[in-house]
Formats: sequence, structure tokens, C-alpha cells
Amino acid sequence: MNQPITPELRQWIVEQAAAGFSRDAVLAAMVASGWQQPVALAALNVTWKDPVPVAVQPAAPVRREAAAALRRLPDLDLSQSPRQIDAGDRMVDVIVALSQPRVVVLGNLLSAEECEALIESARPQLARSLTVAIKTGGEELNPDRTSSGMFFTRGQTPEVARIEARIARLLNWPLVNGEGFQVLHYRPGAEYKPHYDYFDPDEPGTPSILKRGGQRLATLVMYLSEPARGGGTTFPDIGLEVAPVRGNAVFFSYDRPHPSTRTLHGGAPVIEGEKWVATKWLREREFV
Repeated sequence: MNQPITPELRQWIVEQAAAGFSRDAVLAAMVASGWQQPVALAALNVTWKDPVPVAVQPAAPVRREAAAALRRLPDLDLSQSPRQIDAGDRMVDVIVALSQPRVVVLGNLLSAEECEALIESARPQLARSLTVAIKTGGEELNPDRTSSGMFFTRGQTPEVARIEARIARLLNWPLVNGEGFQVLHYRPGAEYKPHYDYFDPDEPGTPSILKRGGQRLATLVMYLSEPARGGGTTFPDIGLEVAPVRGNAVFFSYDRPHPSTRTLHGGAPVIEGEKWVATKWLREREFV
């Protein structure tokens, strides 16, 4: 174990306990922030028995990373291992659920009629998809992304408003903290190479992006059509590929803007047919 158990670390543990976090939550936060599990356990064992005075100031990196790990996130209530969840106007199936990273595959999130309505509303507005320009905070063409797409504003159509309300209830997250849907169209050969959805805090354009609602915390990808072959959503770090089944969706969250979240993901090339998806990103605060 080459990570020292410093007074600053012990004091931070005391503060988290005083704030009401459980021992398990503090341990998970430390490990997620880069502490070796044996070191984290040893620090907890010592500190829970012999806390240091509150006057000791915690080291800034420990406070910042651990606070990020303990932040509240959009999520489904799967505490009772339900097969279905009531999303208000629709029962949604839980197909697969992973906890680390948090990835949940959902069935029957959208009806066939809703899928078709989104496609038809989006079709006239499609243009070559852009990505966030991390150097400036604007948008740019990216050779890694070869789809066409468009954005709806929140509540722009009756279908959009209804689905947004359903998502807010399902994920226990304020409707206003979500970006508008982005609808994407992938023809044969089109793809989106693996990437992260959070905004890199080390990039110069990030402060400007965060003004609109803070960091992205979670992503929901909804499948509006089914290509005959290809087009799955891949998660290379965990060896998972989610098939694009019409009406289904995949949800995943990331509690810090860092590769340790293991939320690297991509849209595999469409081999045969066409793929339509609608993506919803959830922010820390109201998105404006």
C-alpha cells in the first residue's frame, strides 16, 4: 500500500460521517476517486475508532473528488428488483441493470407511434451531426460522428412533452434539468466512435458550456427504429453492446467527469438498414 493515510484524509472521513453518509458510501467514494481499496478500508477502520479533531482542514483534491463521487444522480428506483417500473403513463420493462457503472437497459419506454412521430417531426430538420467544440464551447464537425441529426427544444411537440415527463418520473430528475432531445439518423456505414458524454474540466471551452446547466450526469439513448444488422450501443470498458430495439432505451450515469466512470460508449456502424435514436442528456441544474 503506497498511499498514506494522512490526517487530512481521516478528517475528510469524519466530515462525511457527520454529514450522514454511510460507511459503505464513503468507502465507495474513496475507491471511485482513486484510493486503493485496502488503504480506504484501513483509513475507515482507524478513523471510525479514533476520529481526528474537526479543526484539521481536508486536502482540496480529496474533498473535491469524493464530493463528486457522492453527488446525487438521476437514477431509477431498482431497490426492490422490479421487473417493471411505473413511469406515470406507461409501464417500462427493466431488462438489464448494472450497478458499476450504472447502466440500465429498458424495454417498452416508447410506443411505436411515438417513435414514428419523433422521426417524422425530426426528418425535415436533419443536418450533419455536430459535436461540442471543447476548445471553444461551440459546435464543430467531427469525423468520428457520421450521422445526421437535429435538436428539439423541451416540450416542442406533444410527443416530446409527454416523453420528457415520463423520463423525469422514471429517472427521479427534474424535467427542466434535461437538455432537449437530439434525434440522430444513421445510414449504412454511419457510426459514432467511442466517446464520453461529460464535459472535460481541463478543456478551455468547458466553463462556457457549464453555464447552461452544469455538468452532464447521465444519458438516455432511445431507439426509434431497428436496423437489420449493426448499430448497437457499445460500452468498450465493460464489454457490453446494447441492441437497437425499437421502443427500448439504455440509461447510464457518470458521477464525475473522468474515465474512471467506465462510461466510454459509442454507436457501432450500421451494417444493414437505418437506425434512428433520440438522446436525452441530464444536467446538474436547469438547462437554459
